[in-house]
Amino acid sequence: MKYWWKILCVVLLLYTIIGGLLMPVPALEILHETIRNLYYHVTMWFCMLIIFFVSFASAIGYLRNPQPARDIVAVEAARVGLLFGTLGLITGSIWARFTWGEFWSNDPKELCAAIAWLIYLAYFILRNSFTDIDKRARVSAVYNIFAFILMIPVLFVIPRMTDSLHPGNGGNPGFNTYDLDSDLRMVFYPAIVGWTLLGAWLLDLRVRMKKIELNRMIHA
Repeated sequence: MKYWWKILCVVLLLYTIIGGLLMPVPALEILHETIRNLYYHVTMWFCMLIIFFVSFASAIGYLRNPQPARDIVAVEAARVGLLFGTLGLITGSIWARFTWGEFWSNDPKELCAAIAWLIYLAYFILRNSFTDIDKRARVSAVYNIFAFILMIPVLFVIPRMTDSLHPGNGGNPGFNTYDLDSDLRMVFYPAIVGWTLLGAWLLDLRVRMKKIELNRMIHA
């Protein structure tokens, strides 16, 4: 029974993929059938935020009690979060191509999403610049905390201060319209859980691998 959540993850993602392609969606102006990308683009970013929060919390935990296991969770959660951030950018670009006519239009939300992605990419560049293990863990933990705090206004505050092609601006229906639609809700919420469980699964695998490598180094 300890694998129940992995089975649930597979079931929910199969439901998301099949339901996302075949189940009915509302006929919204501008968006039309591209609204189906809501189940992938937006929900992957939900997963990204949750996994980045795990990284953020683990970084705080490491600074309070510097244990290698906490550093491993922090860095591997950041790695998985960056993966889902990349998938979110890719699916968002595809959505933009079929909604606005081009993959990248320098929309404020697109630019802010790219900045947030670069902030976390810089985390790994900074981390790899240190050879001392303890110093690398401490400095990257501090950066990790500021990266998460900075990501919130970059993604959720700054884009709202200007007009955007994204839903909620420029004549596009807002996210509350999606959320209240019963057809979309039937797939949207399971998709969030499914992608988040996949992120947790990947994180679990990465952490276990790194702990095995650490134990081998200690006993070598």
